[in-house]
Amino acid sequence: MRKLLEFIRSVYVVVLFVVLEAIAISYYAHSTYYTQARLLARSNQVVGGVHGLFAGVRHYFSLGRENRELLAHVARMKERLALYEEAETAARLDGYMQDIGVSKYRIMTASVTSNTVNRAQNLIVLNRGRRDGVAEEMAVLSSDGAMAGYVVDCTERYAVAMSVLNTSFRASGKLAGSDYFGSIYWDGGDQHTVVLDELSKYADPQPGQEVVTTGFSQYFPADVLIGWVESAHLNETRTAYRVHVRLAAEMTRLTDVILVENRDLMEVRELQNSEKVEQHTRQNR
Repeated sequence: MRKLLEFIRSVYVVVLFVVLEAIAISYYAHSTYYTQARLLARSNQVVGGVHGLFAGVRHYFSLGRENRELLAHVARMKERLALYEEAETAARLDGYMQDIGVSKYRIMTASVTSNTVNRAQNLIVLNRGRRDGVAEEMAVLSSDGAMAGYVVDCTERYAVAMSVLNTSFRASGKLAGSDYFGSIYWDGGDQHTVVLDELSKYADPQPGQEVVTTGFSQYFPADVLIGWVESAHLNETRTAYRVHVRLAAEMTRLTDVILVENRDLMEVRELQNSEKVEQHTRQNR
């Protein structure tokens, strides 16, 4: 009891001061409406600051969760955007050929999902397969109609084409407006040029002259643009030209392609392999 009285005696001055200050502030606060309004505003400001501080702390610790949710939302939006873009691209490309009637060639479109240009055996993977009507040996043209390759294999949903930038690629080409033709192939060098070989020495190719397909190939229709003469020189025997042709197709930027099927290809091939043709061939040996 004595210790309690001694404690009260030691702090009663401070307690008395605090009580008197509280009474004075209370009296001041209720003295006029103006002081009441000012004190209320100040107290609200202090309380608001405290609440803001705690809210900021809570928000800081929740940033990780919000960031993960935002990333997930962005990923979902990108996936939706990719679906819309793919559908829009397919519809746009299909629209290129809607006005073409039935002919020797069947034409459709596809988008490139993979394309290599820095290898000796470059391939192009397309987003359409057998279920979409793609078949082996269909010509592959760039979106502006230049030679790019031909289909070599298909699954139900995808197709693989041999790129013109493939050392195994072969086609026939000629100088536009002439009957001089030769063999088209890639020598594995420049990604922007191919070779037109065994062109007649009488052809006289000139820089900038167009080179197109002959139509002799089983893959490509006649007069498909291949590119333009870049340089030409006679071979060692001076009997034929070897021409470097700058490709019209931008193979390093290939995104959308046109596929062309020769409807008569199988019929012509069956005719070539028929028994009568083989009999005549054997008789003339």
